[in-house]
Amino acid sequence: MKTPLTVLVCALTLTACADHAARARLGIQDSTLLRSGVGASQDEAAGAANPQWVQTYAIVHNGASALASLQARLDRMPPQPNDYFRAKAQCWINAAQQTRQAGDHWGFAEEAIGEAAVITMGLESGKPVSAANPALRSVSTVRPDLWQIVNTIKSDPAVASCHEAQPPLACAEVELMQAGHDAWMRSFSNAEKRLPDIQDNLRKSAERVLQCKREVATSATPQNAKSPRTVTLRADALFRFNGGNDVAMLPAGRRALDMVARGLKTDAAPGGLTITGYSDRLGDTERNQSLSLQRAETVARYLRTRGVTLPIATRGLASANQLVECRQTRRDDLVRCLAPNRRVEIELVVAAP
Repeated sequence: MKTPLTVLVCALTLTACADHAARARLGIQDSTLLRSGVGASQDEAAGAANPQWVQTYAIVHNGASALASLQARLDRMPPQPNDYFRAKAQCWINAAQQTRQAGDHWGFAEEAIGEAAVITMGLESGKPVSAANPALRSVSTVRPDLWQIVNTIKSDPAVASCHEAQPPLACAEVELMQAGHDAWMRSFSNAEKRLPDIQDNLRKSAERVLQCKREVATSATPQNAKSPRTVTLRADALFRFNGGNDVAMLPAGRRALDMVARGLKTDAAPGGLTITGYSDRLGDTERNQSLSLQRAETVARYLRTRGVTLPIATRGLASANQLVECRQTRRDDLVRCLAPNRRVEIELVVAAP
């Protein structure tokens, strides 16, 4: 059963239950940790650098120079202050700098530089970047409960369009990895010191996701006693990306349509509905036409199930009547910019007296 975000927000305002052992408080389940890090036998099972690690990270000859170069490249990118991957790259850079300043030469700084470089190069080239967190040689898993919260937030479809929720989520992930390195070093107290900031970032992210959901619902809520003559709902809030059928409908989209249905049932004005689906300009024209009509018909069927008895006409206009023009060269940026064009419009057509 999935944990509601409202419950997670409340949980993240509380500190962990007191316990006598810092290792237990961190929820460390890997018994091999006791022979990992400083003072461990220098075999591969204990965390020693193997040939693969050396081949991957030996290129980081000068950490300071590598960090300065990555920071400059990140700064040259077009402003995207609420972008998940840009925030994550920046947090990896910060983690590497902190590790070097602490005089820690056990490999985490190089690994952090490597993660920042992979993301930065992906952003520069426009190639897809994975949001998964890799298994690093110098990191043990701490606080599995917080990782579960991370995964719960990341799996919420609203996060993709809720840019304000992305930076604190990205940084919480990096901070959890950094705490895992502290634990790998058996510096359990240092790992614990990072927890308040991690919990605060996760709380902020969860709260902002909830706020985005409320805004989606509010946009579909009638402001007066009568329903508005036209309600515009973003397709990204109604359906999974590139989807338009009942299976692809999102929980937030269902809630928004529930509010529309309640408003329509209480509106005394006779008439009918015209529901128009739209797509963005990307992809095949015929596919976009079919997708836009499918979205309109899916919304019409849903409103029927919620008791709307007005006559309903549906149509799909594909990429016609675009609301925004976008010229980004990177596909991810272009897809985000074009989001307002992917929409469904529900128009109340009032009958002539």
